[in-house]
Amino acid sequence: MPDINIHSLKALAIFKTLFEAGSASQAARTLGITQSGVSRSLSQLEQNLGLELFLREKNRLVATPEARELYEEILRLMGNIEELRHSVLALKEFGTSRLRIAAIPGLAFGFVPRLIATLLEDNRGFSISFDMMSSHEVLREVESGHADIGFVTLPVSSRVLRVEEWLTTQARCLVPRQHPLSGRDEVSITDLRDQFLVIGNQPNVGADPLLHLATAHGIHIAGKTEANIGAITSLVANGVGISVMNPITATDQLVGRDEVVVLPFTPSIDFSFGLVYREDWKHARALEFIRASGRDLLREYPA
Repeated sequence: MPDINIHSLKALAIFKTLFEAGSASQAARTLGITQSGVSRSLSQLEQNLGLELFLREKNRLVATPEARELYEEILRLMGNIEELRHSVLALKEFGTSRLRIAAIPGLAFGFVPRLIATLLEDNRGFSISFDMMSSHEVLREVESGHADIGFVTLPVSSRVLRVEEWLTTQARCLVPRQHPLSGRDEVSITDLRDQFLVIGNQPNVGADPLLHLATAHGIHIAGKTEANIGAITSLVANGVGISVMNPITATDQLVGRDEVVVLPFTPSIDFSFGLVYREDWKHARALEFIRASGRDLLREYPA
């Protein structure tokens, strides 16, 4: 078996430059060593590996198929070394080089991806896993250790997790731009009488806050379309109906679209979001960064 040591690693670096330069003289100039030093290093490397890497033809070096494959392996090795370097930097900066995040759909279409981008902006060594799931599933993933931190809809309770409230915000009404209600300063529950609604699909439709509010006020609706939260704004934009949504999700999903008018809604429907993590993460520097950067991002959203 070939002996790979610090000397052969230096020879591999010289070989890489030689392969890219195409000649020993050019490689020598690039490396700042003599041409004979390049040739001697190549000869020792071929002897150590038991491979012929270049054919000598009329004072020219022609790379063999083995040389091309070795060059590709060296590029992969260098990529791994660079990744290791970034990981070490992330460890020094945040105490971890891996972060597993779970988040509810309402924050997964813009807020959390923007937060991840902020984290990676100067810390490319981070390895990040990001999953979107319900609040109940987020709790389960963080409790089991399959996720490090989670973003949830409040209230939630857990005997093993820390729960931080991040914000409570009031729902906004999403109205198709061509709808008669789009010219209002605000929309009230009574304005939804005999209107078509778009609501989130969930196991218990009766738990939908908009339907619950309509029932409490004796408001008859013409019909409803249930959809994944990621499709609600698109359905409203296409004139399917009116919806009520937290402004974080609405803002993220309506970037670059003008087919929907977002209006205040009364009476208020509150949406609360929070962060959950295990006890052993309470002093993690990565968590401190997430907390600070996340709160800065939230200031960019409607109050």
